Amino acid sequence: MLKPVVMMASCLVLANAALADDAPVTVENELGILNPQDTGQEMLIRKIEMGVIDSVTCSLGINVTKTDNPELSRTLTRRCAEAGYTKAMTWMSQLENNGLGGDYNPDASAEWDRRAAEAGDPVGRFNHGLNLMRGHGIAQDEALGRRYVDQAARDGLEIAKRLQGADYDLDEVTPDADNWRYQPLF
Repeated sequence: MLKPVVMMASCLVLANAALADDAPVTVENELGILNPQDTGQEMLIRKIEMGVIDSVTCSLGINVTKTDNPELSRTLTRRCAEAGYTKAMTWMSQLENNGLGGDYNPDASAEWDRRAAEAGDPVGRFNHGLNLMRGHGIAQDEALGRRYVDQAARDGLEIAKRLQGADYDLDEVTPDADNWRYQPLF
């Protein structure tokens, strides 16, 4: 009895394998796209080209930075940030601050943090506060910077609470490895 069941299962597996080889590929014509790629970079590129920016697409964008395509990451992240997604704003700040997919631009980095802060994002508030306290990409204003850090702490951001507990000593949250970068530019 077991032998016929094994034989039948083997036939089904082979038949499915044969059919899988004939599976339709992505085809685009005047009616649209048949079997579009629904994951990976091809999907993100297609969505960008179509102007589709939604929370799912934006959440996938950070994974693009883990690939060898920083330009795609920057394009997607910028579109998401411009659409109002605050996490994308803080990510765009990080891209600008580290020159990923473009030039190092502290002014643009600070502007993205400011926009995220004004939109109510706790990380944006914290980062904007740090920028103000340092004068990095924005005019230095330590008192205003502390107010933003305080708001981020009230929002529950642990690193903001840690900075408060360290009496706003910036080395507590950003050790001196990049101090050269954070010298006031004005």
